Amino acid sequence: MIDGKTKILGVMGDPIEHTFSPAMHNAGLKELGMNYIYLPFHVKPERLSFAIDGAKALGIQGFNVTIPHKTNVMKHLNQIDQVASMIGAVNTIQFIYDEDIESSNQDNEINVTTKGFNTDGYGCVRAIEEKTSIKNKKVTITGAGGASRAVAFQIASSGIEELSLLNRNLSKAESLVADLKTNLASIGIDIGINAYGIDDLKRELSDSDIFIDTTPIGMYPNVDDKAIASADMFHEDLLVNDIVYTPMETSLIKEAKLANATVVPGYKMLLYQGIRSFEIWLGREAPVDVMEKALLDVLGI
Repeated sequence: MIDGKTKILGVMGDPIEHTFSPAMHNAGLKELGMNYIYLPFHVKPERLSFAIDGAKALGIQGFNVTIPHKTNVMKHLNQIDQVASMIGAVNTIQFIYDEDIESSNQDNEINVTTKGFNTDGYGCVRAIEEKTSIKNKKVTITGAGGASRAVAFQIASSGIEELSLLNRNLSKAESLVADLKTNLASIGIDIGINAYGIDDLKRELSDSDIFIDTTPIGMYPNVDDKAIASADMFHEDLLVNDIVYTPMETSLIKEAKLANATVVPGYKMLLYQGIRSFEIWLGREAPVDVMEKALLDVLGI
């Protein structure tokens, strides 16, 4: 029951009507018996700074951040997690309130620390590790946009042996690879990372252990799009992860099944990035099974 002690979590974006996060998070909160509610907030880009200030004033405990705010929100936060800093985008904000605001609030300012995280890559890695370890593996990723960036940074810092990044626009792939190498070197990680054009995909997949497609190919309503890779490019020891989750079985996943490859559906990344956010905010282990069922229900799966 919502009452005067109910604490608020939420997600902000523009648009926000499509979000599946409230169903998943509210199911988890109910299961744990926590007096919280998770709400969607429609925030226009020009109102982003007001939204952050308003959240502090209202005592909001945490936000997920979605399009188009993931990059711009960083300048409004006090602290940025190392992974989020390298990625250059935040999808989770933790609001940390001073326990003794009155005594430390001499300038009538709200004494709260805002810390940004990026859990997207974590979600992808955890989804894959349900099926196989990524340690010492060769990983191939298609796409060079924001999703690819988040996934690539997390994957590259998780103990893999080699990473190939392919994109139709080779210069974008090369730019991302250069950025990856620079940032990873700053934390002492040195692995083989290479950029290629999409025409090299069949060759790279031939000796890959894991393939992740971060492009929107096959996403609803374009469900009949030709997959970025076909069954003849796969082998049975390959794990294929399409991060698109509408529909559940994309054209790429269908091709992977034809090749008897292991598949990881896109909703798993959505689930586990939310699980990580939940645990950051609450400091408790999330009820994964309950949250997964709620997510599948709202996805109509």
